[in-house]
Amino acid sequence: MPLFSSRTAKRPRITPALDDAVLARVLRQLSKRGGDSRAVDVAIVSTVLEQTGADWDRRDHRVSVLAEATADTAISSAWVDQEPDSADALVFHSRVALVRGLRERQLRDVRQLVQDCRRASELDPADPLPWVTLLGVARIERYAQRDVNAIWREATARDRWHREAYLQMISYLSPEEGGSSAAVLDFLDVVREHIPANAPCAAVELTAAVRQYQGLLVQGGVRAMTAGQLWSGGRPAAALDQAAALWPKPGFFQHAGALADLNMLAYALCAAGRAADAHPVFQVLQGTVTAWPWQAEGDPVQVFEQYRDKAERGRQGRLGTA
Repeated sequence: MPLFSSRTAKRPRITPALDDAVLARVLRQLSKRGGDSRAVDVAIVSTVLEQTGADWDRRDHRVSVLAEATADTAISSAWVDQEPDSADALVFHSRVALVRGLRERQLRDVRQLVQDCRRASELDPADPLPWVTLLGVARIERYAQRDVNAIWREATARDRWHREAYLQMISYLSPEEGGSSAAVLDFLDVVREHIPANAPCAAVELTAAVRQYQGLLVQGGVRAMTAGQLWSGGRPAAALDQAAALWPKPGFFQHAGALADLNMLAYALCAAGRAADAHPVFQVLQGTVTAWPWQAEGDPVQVFEQYRDKAERGRQGRLGTA
């Protein structure tokens, strides 16, 4: 995996595919085609998903990115019309419906979406993705906790450390979506001791902390002024310390969303006033930018570049006083 190289940093750019070269090529093909032939578009998407096989982590990454990229097209509808009994088609169609629902804050046809997920799971019982999508449905529809827990058990029974399943859960539990900070902490207390340090979902605790930090900034006033204190002790500080020590190491992370997690780590270190510690993380990223968490403070690429430069200055200052 050519994730952590020592090449000179590239110009920052938003890269939805992250380090997935095959996915990046497919995205370029779809953007250049402009929907000239729906059958060809379907063939392109179906092929790249079929290639992932039972690599549920990579499969979810490709489904998620392609769903975001094609949500304003009819590709998923064309595919499911063409192959109504294809698990891949149903998984992709349901994820596109969820992407649209999250954007619009409501689902256009909840019953059909749930039905598509259930049917996809019947066709491929081992696949966790239909259940992960149902967790997203639970967020929008505000299912009762016991129902969400049941869906969660189905998803993680198929892939115990599924990154997106954990992220969907902390979103459902968050105060921004009708839950509470206490509910998020309770969930983290249950799962943190069991998650391997390099699992695909290893960033769930730090993700929750960054979301909490940004939530404080949004509130403004005294809460925003004191938001940085979040990183001064307790679990957030411990999670940040562990991540800074382990995540940038060559080969430590192998999952498809590793570069997204490292973007978050770089942001968190800078937010905590530890810009110099973020320098090795920026070196690993090689200019690969994810919209979140940088977009909370402006244009993601510009904010990323500003923090990267600050990290470089911090490193130089540290060397100068050594």
